[in-house]
Amino acid sequence: MTELMAVPDQAAVDAAWRRVQLARHPQRPRTLDLIPRIFDDFIELHGDRGFRDDPAMVGGPALLEGRPVMVIGHQKGTDTESNIMRNFGSAHPEGFRKAQRLMRLADKLGLPVVTFLDTAGAFPGPAAEERGQAEAIASSVKLMTGIQVPTVVVIVGEGGSGGALAIGVGDRVLALENAVYSVISPEGCAAILWRAPEAAPMAAAAMRMTAADQLELGVIDGIIDEPGDGAHSDHEAAARAIKRALLDALTSIGPTATPELLTSRYARLRHIGTYTEAGAPAVEPELPSLRHRIGRILRLPGVPRRPRWSEIWPSGEDVAESEDES
Repeated sequence: MTELMAVPDQAAVDAAWRRVQLARHPQRPRTLDLIPRIFDDFIELHGDRGFRDDPAMVGGPALLEGRPVMVIGHQKGTDTESNIMRNFGSAHPEGFRKAQRLMRLADKLGLPVVTFLDTAGAFPGPAAEERGQAEAIASSVKLMTGIQVPTVVVIVGEGGSGGALAIGVGDRVLALENAVYSVISPEGCAAILWRAPEAAPMAAAAMRMTAADQLELGVIDGIIDEPGDGAHSDHEAAARAIKRALLDALTSIGPTATPELLTSRYARLRHIGTYTEAGAPAVEPELPSLRHRIGRILRLPGVPRRPRWSEIWPSGEDVAESEDES
């Protein structure tokens, strides 16, 4: 555990922060940039059939080399106006419920599910919380653990917090070379642990959120190489690399029987990461002595009497009776 808690050196900090900046690059390919370059005949489906359509989450059926699949992903904007419209890729509860609707449809039709992760996290505003943000994320995770079709997850940019995890349960989880994956943003982690947002580069290195670190920890199953200076420099080449990785992943899963598919998915989740369990010694509650128990019953001097419940939390009738007695 001491090795995991060690402060990263400056070279590691600089390298991790560079990956974070590349993952957030404004020209990095988004889900709707990748879909037409990877799939054919994509049809976007809208709405959660309960509240509204969330532009931060997109999805629908498509063909991958002639094979029908269901594609779902976060969608960020490319400029200020589109980012505001897409809520910077941070989905509301209806976005996750739309994703669930598409997953259930895929499960019913026997379509493999492909998800693209690119979000700083689920939207944390009061309206989202009122509509059940935590429940939407939890039910999405639960659904993905049990759907009876192959699922492949690709982290294309930021994979942040529960917003990413909600559509991130897969039989194979892949990440682009400069993608990052973490339980919280570096800025959020720095504000909590260092009380200083400017410590975000240190937090990025300490959390080991880069694709290489996540592969070493066993959180992801493979890294997809990016062209040139990064995926932002060549969308076509990045899409071709993702397409090859998706085809290889679906081929490796193959026509697995449902019980084996679900068992292997569960085993993969249970073996993620490195941790240490430490149990605290059991402490037996101290029982009152026989003298105290008898003294309470007989109300002997020097032994505190056990208060009645009405004395701890008097009801309206008790208050009225005490006033009458006085």
